[in-house]
Amino acid sequence: MVSSSAPALRFDRLDALRGFALVWMAVFHFCFDLSHQGLLAANFYEDPFWTMQRTCILSLFLLCAGAGQAVATNQGQSWPRFWRRWAQVAGCAALVSLGSWFMFPNSFIYFGVLHGMAVMLIVARVSAPLKSWLWPLGAIAVALPWFIQHPFFDSRATNWVGLVTYKPITEDYVPVLPWLGVMWWGMAATQWLLARHPHGMASGANGPGTGDNSGLAAKVRAALAALGRWSLTFYMLHQPVLIGALNAWIFLK
Repeated sequence: MVSSSAPALRFDRLDALRGFALVWMAVFHFCFDLSHQGLLAANFYEDPFWTMQRTCILSLFLLCAGAGQAVATNQGQSWPRFWRRWAQVAGCAALVSLGSWFMFPNSFIYFGVLHGMAVMLIVARVSAPLKSWLWPLGAIAVALPWFIQHPFFDSRATNWVGLVTYKPITEDYVPVLPWLGVMWWGMAATQWLLARHPHGMASGANGPGTGDNSGLAAKVRAALAALGRWSLTFYMLHQPVLIGALNAWIFLK
């Protein structure tokens, strides 16, 4: 582990992967907005084309979140700094609940991706020393909801655990199980990578990566990495901007 006083290496390939997830999410949400306005014939709740995309996007986000925690603990991130970032996530989760309540009062988001991440980040931080044990623990977390469901977990007070007998009516539902397993896998994979190839997620000016850093691919990666460094801000702003622009276009056309 590096000293907490040492400058932190920025892993731009990880940032770019997070940025790619953000772009994919924004396209997905814009299609959802078009469907909500009756401009696109799509069933986002049952059509596998859309439900599988949601699963892939969410998995990518949680893998990146787990990777981020592996990097943070490897670089000696202090608990006060962790709690400052956690408070931002939790605060934004509360804003999402409030905003979705105005837009979808009967299916507002009370435990979506940010709510789930607020819980899972704490668990990931505490469990980081388990290292290779995170692989089987992740598998157990992913498999558990397939084998254990109970009506006790169907209420809003308990369905955040994930062992439900039916999916609750809400616009976004990201329970701790099975999704904690995905975050654990992201952390375990990144811990393994940092131990064996400590600069494998860095390139160009940020590390000794190989390859041409002046071509189109490098420019795209740099743009995605810049976006990935502002993931929470982008997440909170993209839907108000998209919905506002779409409503303005509908009003003016």
